[in-house]
Amino acid sequence: MEDVLDVYEMPYDPEKPVICMDEKPYQLLGEAREPLPIRPGDDRKIDSEYIREGTCSIFVFNEPLAGIRHVSVREHRTAQDWAEEIKYLVDIAYPDVDKIILVMDNLNTHTVASLYKSYLPAEARRIAKE
Repeated sequence: MEDVLDVYEMPYDPEKPVICMDEKPYQLLGEAREPLPIRPGDDRKIDSEYIREGTCSIFVFNEPLAGIRHVSVREHRTAQDWAEEIKYLVDIAYPDVDKIILVMDNLNTHTVASLYKSYLPAEARRIAKE
């Protein structure tokens, strides 16, 4: 934990952005009954009953010192999904920086091995070195 706190204390450097990453499963819900029309002075009236429409995973990248946040929604939360999100981070969101400092939890898909499962070795290594 102290290592993470040391990272958070680092001064802002646009060439070495500190990016916090997390993802979470999310339930997709539909209405079992149509909401009642809104009347002047009232809140929208919705029923507490819902229809479960499945799940998705929300990936969030946050650079707090720059005020930047990127959110994407995926059907799953696999090693390949994580690898594609990291490739996006390196190639699209931060293509011109010296190094990305990535802070994330230790979920089993959050590893360099996930890059190697998804890309050819030279490409996986290139992404990992950023």
